[in-house]
Amino acid sequence: MIRKIGLLVIITLSCLSCGKSGDVIPNVSVNFQADINDPRLTALHSPGGAVIVDGYGIAGLILYREPDMTYAAYDRCSSYMPAKRCAVILDNNSLTVTDPCSGSKFSLADGGPVKAPATQSLKAYSVSVSNFEIFVSN
Repeated sequence: MIRKIGLLVIITLSCLSCGKSGDVIPNVSVNFQADINDPRLTALHSPGGAVIVDGYGIAGLILYREPDMTYAAYDRCSSYMPAKRCAVILDNNSLTVTDPCSGSKFSLADGGPVKAPATQSLKAYSVSVSNFEIFVSN
């Protein structure tokens, strides 16, 4: 009887530990640099502005100008079922982004989910600005 209970506990723990391992956005090298006055980045000149930069990260980058005049950068790859590599899109208000595959929404203020089914934040990258150049890396 104890053997059956032990086996049941092991099977239960194994099943519970499997579900989340696939929900991780893979680490890839990101090294983006651009002149802050580049016309493609014009939206970043005002607080709340956001732009998409393709060709970096898993599904591209979203650069966001915080209200305190700092910058944030996130991978466009949705954190909900990231193996699908579904790229989030900017909403009209530029304060949130939406995963067109699942309907999940994320806040650009912190990358956190604001609408299910996503429960994890977008992958954030480091941002620095020096001599009118913006640098995004991990």
